[in-house]
Amino acid sequence: MIPATLRVTLIVAVICYFVIILYFLKQKALNLKYTLLWLVAGLVMGTLVVVPELLVKIIHIFGIQENMNGLFIFAIGFMLMILLSLTSIASRQNRKIRTLTQELAILDKRVRELEKRETGL
Repeated sequence: MIPATLRVTLIVAVICYFVIILYFLKQKALNLKYTLLWLVAGLVMGTLVVVPELLVKIIHIFGIQENMNGLFIFAIGFMLMILLSLTSIASRQNRKIRTLTQELAILDKRVRELEKRETGL
C-alpha cells in the first residue's frame, strides 16, 4: 500500500520527531507532563507508519469510504484533541498566575502597612 521509500522516509521522520521531543525535554523546554502528550502523538504516528493497514481497518469500521478522507478526519480530530489539551493547560496556568498576582498584591499591602507602623513609632 505505501511504497517502501515513503515508508522508510516516514519512519526516519518519526525517529527525528522523537529525537526533537527528547531534546526539548533534556533542555527543559518542555515539562515532563506535557511531553507525554507529544510522545503519545509520536507513538500513534509511528504505529500508523509501521502498520498502515491498521488505519485502513479503523477507517472502514467508521464507515468512511476513502482512505485519504479518513486520514484527514483522524488527523484533524487528533490535532483538535491536542489543541484542547493545550488550551486546558494554558487556562490552568492563567488561573494560577491570577491567584499568585492577587496573593502578591495582598502581601505587598501588608508589608507597606507594617513599614508605615514601624516608621510611625
